[in-house]
Amino acid sequence: MSWDRDISIKNSNEVALMREAGRVNAEALAAVRELLQPGVATADLNAAAEEVLRKHGAYSPFKNYGHPPFPASICVSINEELVHGIPGKRKLQEGDIVSVDCGTVLDEFVGDSAFTAGVGKISPEASRLIEVTEQALYVGIAMMRAGNKTGDISAAIQQFVEAQGYHVVREYTGHGVGRKMHEGPQVPNYGVPGTGVLLRTGMTIALEPMVLIGTHRTRVLSNQWTVVSADGSLTAHQEHTVAVTDGDPLILTLP
Repeated sequence: MSWDRDISIKNSNEVALMREAGRVNAEALAAVRELLQPGVATADLNAAAEEVLRKHGAYSPFKNYGHPPFPASICVSINEELVHGIPGKRKLQEGDIVSVDCGTVLDEFVGDSAFTAGVGKISPEASRLIEVTEQALYVGIAMMRAGNKTGDISAAIQQFVEAQGYHVVREYTGHGVGRKMHEGPQVPNYGVPGTGVLLRTGMTIALEPMVLIGTHRTRVLSNQWTVVSADGSLTAHQEHTVAVTDGDPLILTLP
């Protein structure tokens, strides 16, 4: 499937519905963030997010997605795990950095966002990685203006991250989002300015810089989901769903 042929332009009412889904998603992530302490099992993080979704009559588009079906409502990826980590019995340890990705379906629209945070005291190297990844997200968001192209977003993220001495992933990308979790356009974290799909008012895109310290290369573990850095170095992931408007970009997944 070419995501670039599956672009959905939202009207103001649909953007408002996505904003509500985004608020619930932010609340679920906030509940998870509060539990990031040594000794907490990653399954408990998933349970906390699911409780918030149930409270609002929402559900996760992640659960049972793909082949094999993803077994949880959030992704929990630790240290060298970049994305798609499966929650389970593993317990958080002091010094870990944890990337949590959550999706919410509410009133038929999807909110999708992610954060990376530390458990207890983390290393200066880990702290800087998280900071750079979050900054890269906002660098990309700043380019989400009508008349720009997706390559402008991609290039801005890549140039910022690589200027800090880090690497952006190649195989996994940002994407349009709306009634489906994955719509067009695809928005890689690397690219060439002035190329790609023209941004138009009403487009809604989940931007998600995925940053690695040692290499851009990744591999997938035997569970067929969890993506790790090829060299075992630390990784981080930040994501917001953002709408293109007639003016400034509108972040839809803020609390």
